Amino acid sequence: MWRGLGYLLGSLLTAAVAVLALPVLVVPTIARAWASWHRRRADRLLLSPRPGPASPRSGPVRVGAWRVLGWLCVSIVTSLALGLVVVLCAGNAVAAAVTVPLWWALPAGTRAGGFAAGVQLSGWGTALTLGTAQTVVFAALTYWLVPPLARLHARLCVALLSPSATERLAQRVETLTETRAGAVDAHGAELRRIERDLHDGTQARLVAIAMRLGLARELLSEDPRAVAGLLEETQESTEEAMAELRSVLRTIYPPILADRGLAGALTALATRSAIDTTLDVGDLGTVPAAVEAVAYFTIAEALTNAAKHSQATRSTVRVARDGDRLSIEVADDGIGGADETLGTGIAGIRHRVMALDGTVHLHSPGGGPTAITVSVPCGS
Repeated sequence: MWRGLGYLLGSLLTAAVAVLALPVLVVPTIARAWASWHRRRADRLLLSPRPGPASPRSGPVRVGAWRVLGWLCVSIVTSLALGLVVVLCAGNAVAAAVTVPLWWALPAGTRAGGFAAGVQLSGWGTALTLGTAQTVVFAALTYWLVPPLARLHARLCVALLSPSATERLAQRVETLTETRAGAVDAHGAELRRIERDLHDGTQARLVAIAMRLGLARELLSEDPRAVAGLLEETQESTEEAMAELRSVLRTIYPPILADRGLAGALTALATRSAIDTTLDVGDLGTVPAAVEAVAYFTIAEALTNAAKHSQATRSTVRVARDGDRLSIEVADDGIGGADETLGTGIAGIRHRVMALDGTVHLHSPGGGPTAITVSVPCGS
């Protein structure tokens, strides 16, 4: 009731502001920003049990300009009407509760609540009976009317600002085009990284090994002791080349995923984490290998970021499956302020996830905590 009361009174105030600033609000850019803010307010009221961050789906309004202007007109009318109803009910209840016990100090003929419909107070009898009854009636009306009226207004706002089927299809095509381009770019960057690692690391060591073996063959009959030293160096270089090759292969698809599955790989990842990590993995069923790899690298990158940048001491990892989607949440108790534009690895997580048509939501206010929520389709 209190949240609904605040929502409707806030809507009444914004409707009054909209009437005064109507010439400015008809500008499409300003109108969309105004509508997006109202959409977030409505989503918070409808989807969250208590005040908090807006729903992940309450992003910028992406409907036509005429739809936004239509919503603006409807919003002004409904906000003023419902807001005045709330003011009438709640205002009568509050005013009556104040005037009833103080009737004796007020001018003669004062009515409970101060409204024309209020009960005229002429003595303690009318004050304690009719005045109290008026307080109770208007308080009850406020209690019973405010929540459904607030939900009605919020649902109307969401309905008017939600894209139509045609607009959703167009947005879906746009999103798939962006994710496809991102997947191609990410794939190209990954191939260049692998090529660079193989060329600068493993290939260089293999060339050095070949040169040492050729030199050893030439010195085999002349200086066996030097050959023994060259063979020892060649063995060390071979072991280093194998280690580098395993490291490169591990970035393509970690072998531990094939050996122990996603749950086992995440357990090992949490155990090796630099900060205390609590792992909660539900019943995942059969998950495609590509989704397993994305989940593994997402959690590994998020834990690395928490250890390096957030000054966190604890982190929590939750992985669950809901139908054909795999949801991942990594949270820490650090200082927050994560920004994917600053090269903290979050952009890399987003590229990997978007390549599978998944979604990434980052909540990291200054002062913390930080939470990364990922959802990836994993149906057959």
